Amino acid sequence: MGINLPNFLSSKLKNKRMLEYQDLDHIDGVSISSGCANLYKDTRDDLVMFYFRDGANYASVYTQSKILSENIKWNLNQNSKKIYSLLVNARNANCFTGKQGYKSLEKIADQISQELNIKQKEDEDNPKIIKPKEIIFGCTGTIGEIFPEEKIKNKIPDLIKNIRYTQNKYIWMKAALGIMTTDTQPKLSMENCKISGSSVKIFGIAKGSGMIQPNMATTLAYIFTDANIPNEILKKLLKKNISTTFNAISCDGDTSTNDMVSIFSTGKVKHSKIKNYNDKKIRDFEEALKKLLLNLAKRVVLDGEGASKFVTINVENCKSEEDAKKIGFSVANSPLVKTAIAGEDPNWGRIVMAIGKSNVLINLEKLSIKFGELSIISNGKLNPNYNEFEVMNYMKKDNIDININIFRGSKKFSTYTMDLTKKYIEINSDYRN
Repeated sequence: MGINLPNFLSSKLKNKRMLEYQDLDHIDGVSISSGCANLYKDTRDDLVMFYFRDGANYASVYTQSKILSENIKWNLNQNSKKIYSLLVNARNANCFTGKQGYKSLEKIADQISQELNIKQKEDEDNPKIIKPKEIIFGCTGTIGEIFPEEKIKNKIPDLIKNIRYTQNKYIWMKAALGIMTTDTQPKLSMENCKISGSSVKIFGIAKGSGMIQPNMATTLAYIFTDANIPNEILKKLLKKNISTTFNAISCDGDTSTNDMVSIFSTGKVKHSKIKNYNDKKIRDFEEALKKLLLNLAKRVVLDGEGASKFVTINVENCKSEEDAKKIGFSVANSPLVKTAIAGEDPNWGRIVMAIGKSNVLINLEKLSIKFGELSIISNGKLNPNYNEFEVMNYMKKDNIDININIFRGSKKFSTYTMDLTKKYIEINSDYRN
């Protein structure tokens, strides 16, 4: 499936925020090149290379699926202190490809390292030697198809030849488009912050539209910063802030074999040294990182396959955050809840059902459910002032908030999802055509 240009230019979603893109510009230490390796029937960018000419500190979180794609296995086997290149391909997941899929990555990594070493000698006063283990991969697409090693290898020389050391919005947009599969919109985000008075940039792109239910991470997301932060601190920052962002979304309840979220730190900004995770100098950076991750995560849901509505489920006053999360995902992943929202039907009984099946203890005598600010259930009973006509009008909105109060503690969690429409079935029944 090629990029649907009509969808790109004018989203079918009613929510026009999908068409708002931040102006990602240049970030020191990151270079990008994208192109067409003919992995699709249609001509489109399907291969994206990120190059860090001086190397980058990095951290990644990966799917918790017991079946891993070969690129995730490769990435987990590399223990380099710095990464020099990330190569991402669309159309093929490189999962259930066995030895062929893994060996293909070995050969591609070897080719990239050799050709980047030549580029280092051409461009650098003090050229570095880039090793295959300092290259990682992102793969997305269909599971179980032979990995297109030769097509990708044939494109590597052009990718490296077309590397641009200065970035702009167009180049970032091409990169975001190049990693898309069933997405109708590229996902980009940026934040600015300060570390010990020095200005720092954080840029990010993501892809994801279906097979979205996090279990540590969801979809593909790549974060880039010019800050100078050690690997171990990056890992702690990423893992902590994934929990309420990419780990708080669900489109269809399915966890991919290829999920990865990675952050790369080029160290180009000369700020005070960050010695540990508790250093107060990175609190502003962490807030900006969390904001960027949540922005990208929400964009994945907004562009969920066939989505017409964006749904936020706020669960409050639970014994633990885990209880709030269980209830939130029980509601978010209920086909009956999601189809009712698609049909703009205020069938609150389905919310009650989803809360009950979560296996979390609740205070039924105080249970509260609201759609937006409209009270449905109050003190465990239907609110005597419930007005179905008002709630029906609320359900016509593009953004729906379901607010649930359990009254058993003080912990809370917000989950983000979409409705379930006929379009979702159409997309996934025609996925490989």
